[in-house]
Amino acid sequence: MYISMSDRNGGKRDLQALEPGAVEPLKRPFRLSPVIIWLGVVSMLTDVSSESVSAILPLYITGFLGLSTIAFGFLDGINQGASAIVRMAAGYASDRIGRPKGVAVAGYGLSMLARIGLLFAGGFWALTAVVTADRIGKGIRTAPRDALIAVSAQPEYLARHFGVHRMLDNIGAAGGPLLAFLILMLIPNGYGTVFVVSLAFAVIGVAVLTLLVPNLRTRRTDRAGRGAGEPDSVRPDSKTRPAWGFRWRLLREPGLGRLLVAAGILGLLTVGDGFIYLVLQDRDSFAVQWFPLLYVGTNVVFLLLAIPLGRLADRWGKARVFIIGHVALLACYLLAAAPIGGFGPTVACLVLLGAFYAATDGVLSALASQLTPPDKLATGLGAAQTVVALSRMAASVGFGVLWFALGPAVAMVVVGTCLAAGVVASWYILRGGMLLRPAT
Repeated sequence: MYISMSDRNGGKRDLQALEPGAVEPLKRPFRLSPVIIWLGVVSMLTDVSSESVSAILPLYITGFLGLSTIAFGFLDGINQGASAIVRMAAGYASDRIGRPKGVAVAGYGLSMLARIGLLFAGGFWALTAVVTADRIGKGIRTAPRDALIAVSAQPEYLARHFGVHRMLDNIGAAGGPLLAFLILMLIPNGYGTVFVVSLAFAVIGVAVLTLLVPNLRTRRTDRAGRGAGEPDSVRPDSKTRPAWGFRWRLLREPGLGRLLVAAGILGLLTVGDGFIYLVLQDRDSFAVQWFPLLYVGTNVVFLLLAIPLGRLADRWGKARVFIIGHVALLACYLLAAAPIGGFGPTVACLVLLGAFYAATDGVLSALASQLTPPDKLATGLGAAQTVVALSRMAASVGFGVLWFALGPAVAMVVVGTCLAAGVVASWYILRGGMLLRPAT
């Protein structure tokens, strides 16, 4: 059997799926593009900005502002899913223009402006507007950024390249909560100071992207087969221009439709990190100033495992690693709901949650980019990201209601039971599309 995979230098190539356990020899040595490094630095700075805020948001909403878990579930749902409004449109615009950098700059810039709004937002609706703007900015930037990574990477090492980017990204994701923790230790209730520092890092990130990341092409430029990322002097061939309007037949690309279905099912059962951390705090009753360190722990594990799991995904199968990541998430749910507190179980939850992200975040982007035609690269990535964002938004809102009705531990058990069924269903969905066999 064969899986049709996108060739980053144009057209398509049919790659024979290897038998389970077989490893295709990799012919070229791994070489990291400077573009991926600079994009990683941009993501690192931006994540210091965003995660320093995200780390205090659960306490800021439920403690400082005194809102309910339903209100937090609504805001966390927006945090998870508002970006879905524009992800596919941003991906399509990137494909149409053929130069994703401008679209990415617009997304990073909007998130930077939202940081200014945080300085003045003091109520539920003001926070809703600010969080929505920030997440829309994330939705605009993510697909074009990942398209730049995909065209700068060696195809046979695609998941590893995404792993390198995610590692740099998560250095910022770990540094942001740590910075918030230090600020709150020095300045009790210093939420405003956290917001100011967050804005500063966002400004620096936009400056690095604008000044240091080249404006690469992401589709073929002429009949001679010049590849993506070629110099500006090459004129695009008009016959390769994508037509306006999203083409739903893109979802019928071999494997892509199955991947979106599986990702949607699993996303509906992925509870936001803030809720998991609130469950741990409810169980152990530790002081609130330690709360941001939970984000630090998760992101440290993420950055340590991003590259190893990316390498494993390239060799063993991206969809297999994606599924196993959700098994780690299931174990995290059950351990968080267990009536055993203390330092050890809490650290184990953070390790499992970090492993989940390392096995799914970059791996999903790598898998979607391989299953998408080159001229629709950002659109395919945007479709995968949209499905995940919308499903996780519904998951956060639903879990907030479950917590209110059943309590934190029981709600976590209910979601964990459903996730176990979802993992089994997704395994069969992806197995039916031959995606569980390594094909690189």
